[in-house]
Amino acid sequence: MSYKFQVTKTQESSLSKVDFNNIPFGKTFSDHMFVADYIHGEWTNLSIVPVAKIQVHPGNMAWHYGQAIFEGMKATRDAAGHALLFRPELHAKRMNASARRMCMPELPEDLFLQAIHTLVDMEKAWIPPAAGSALYIRPFMIAMDETIGVKASETYKFIIFVMPVGPYYTNPVKLLAQDTYVRAVVGGVGEAKTAGNYAASLLPATMARKEGYDQVMWLDGVHKKYIQEVGTMNIFFVINDEVVTPNLDGAILDGITRNSMIALFKDKGYKVTERPITIDEVMDAGKNGSLIEVFGTGTAAVVAPVSHLKYKDQVLELDMNKRNLSKWAYETINGIRNRTIEDKFGWIVEA
Repeated sequence: MSYKFQVTKTQESSLSKVDFNNIPFGKTFSDHMFVADYIHGEWTNLSIVPVAKIQVHPGNMAWHYGQAIFEGMKATRDAAGHALLFRPELHAKRMNASARRMCMPELPEDLFLQAIHTLVDMEKAWIPPAAGSALYIRPFMIAMDETIGVKASETYKFIIFVMPVGPYYTNPVKLLAQDTYVRAVVGGVGEAKTAGNYAASLLPATMARKEGYDQVMWLDGVHKKYIQEVGTMNIFFVINDEVVTPNLDGAILDGITRNSMIALFKDKGYKVTERPITIDEVMDAGKNGSLIEVFGTGTAAVVAPVSHLKYKDQVLELDMNKRNLSKWAYETINGIRNRTIEDKFGWIVEA
């Protein structure tokens, strides 16, 4: 189905003010955004407008009861200047999975995709040319009822904005395994991209940074021994000749970069195992020399090698000269995204 969007263009673009050689992540916005309203059981007011503040009532239910979900995507460019999207259909599906879990209305996948394609095509001049940079795409939905009372909202707003970004991590990351606070439990909202998950991570992440670590590595909420994910990424371990990543159990985000990496590793002939893995197994593997690499994957981070891992009073320091798989993975996924490497999986779609 094709949808009709009302388009209002900005009178003066701010593109000329952007220094593409110095882009702080998450602080530079393009000119336009897509907006839709969910009213009386249907999505309406479909429009692309200049980026502007949203007028919200103090009784807005998203603020009080947390009905807020989002996605994170990227657009890149090939040598011919085409704007490229990476597996956008999976983001549409995951957005709706988050909506279902948070008792919010689903957005028709074809509407989601048409809005992404249209907006990115309009803003493709904002895609940074430098390797490792991209146009970050943030679709999100919030409750809009002006009611104080614990129930699902009846009205919602869906918005997509885009922003040029450089690399999320410029150096290998240091992780602190958190054994006091937990991120999620099976049956909770861990596999949904909902705002509350990230709010709950802020205190432990702040504590980790005070100890000199970049991110928290979360353990399960029951036994506090099974590794789940990192604050901004899914996590992979290379132990001997096996690539291990925690299995999806309902408390772990179903990362699209994670999914893609598993396919790439298997295609290259690596043994990939999705299974429960304990922090003790990883620390022991680090001590006996069988732990070769640790790295995270995510839309923002792409692939981030881990240099240090701390658990209680134990610290593993990994040899960055051995990070062959993570380096190959980073170069391969970025190569596919800018069409310098063959896309044998059909993941790339022109905007």
